[in-house]
Amino acid sequence: MTRRPLHLIALTWLLLLAGPLAAQQFEQIGDYQIHYSAVNTSFLPRDVTEEHGIQRSPAMALLNVSVLEVQDDGSTPPVTASVQGTVGPLGEAGGSTLEFRSLRIGDTPSQVAVFRIQDDEPMRFDLRVRYDRNAPPTEVSFIQRFYIDR
Repeated sequence: MTRRPLHLIALTWLLLLAGPLAAQQFEQIGDYQIHYSAVNTSFLPRDVTEEHGIQRSPAMALLNVSVLEVQDDGSTPPVTASVQGTVGPLGEAGGSTLEFRSLRIGDTPSQVAVFRIQDDEPMRFDLRVRYDRNAPPTEVSFIQRFYIDR
């Protein structure tokens, strides 16, 4: 195997298995699952972050959002989606706009955004996920606490 496929495999597994490191959750909306996971970027391997242009820092985190469509046979192929949203301290109005970009690992499209964390403070995420261009975006909100590893 070359270095590039190994990096892709490492990033895929890290993004899919980020649950033990942070919140791995999903919302079921009809036949669709909206998966979201946020993890401190210092947990990501340096070569992976460099290859994908992800800022690696103890004070930064990565939010990954992907959408799966549940088929009649039980399979869940990924679908392309767009995501907009904000993140901010709990209890404060508004928040910072998350700048999402597409990241495709093999056949799996994801939307990722890097943002600054606040140590030991709950942060609120408000997302609008559009996976069907003929329907309004689905709103997803969650709260997660991060810690800066010093």
